[in-house]
Amino acid sequence: MDEFMLIFRHQDGKKIASPEQIQIWMKQTMDWIGGIAAQNKFSGGNGLPFEDARVVHHDKVVTNGPFGDIKETIGGYIVVKADSVEEAVSFAKGCPVLQGEGNTVEVRRIAKSDGIH
Repeated sequence: MDEFMLIFRHQDGKKIASPEQIQIWMKQTMDWIGGIAAQNKFSGGNGLPFEDARVVHHDKVVTNGPFGDIKETIGGYIVVKADSVEEAVSFAKGCPVLQGEGNTVEVRRIAKSDGIH
């Protein structure tokens, strides 16, 4: 069984939603993760707060935030155990982040430290 990272790409919710709506989204996300955990397929994950985010560029210039000129950024991730990328994608399809138009969940297999992957 492999592990896959589900990366949430979306706008900063605090800029587009009320605190009450954010609480609803957080509960939906925790319920979604709970469903994956109930199948013993949840390995871990974290939110990535937008505050205090910095980007270090190739020329060592540091800028505030990961945003630049784009609206979409990485807001968090979870790691799931799955038998295939298709199973990992099926988990991703249930992610509440996808309620926002233009939001995405990127699915990436995590390289094993076995010297092959």
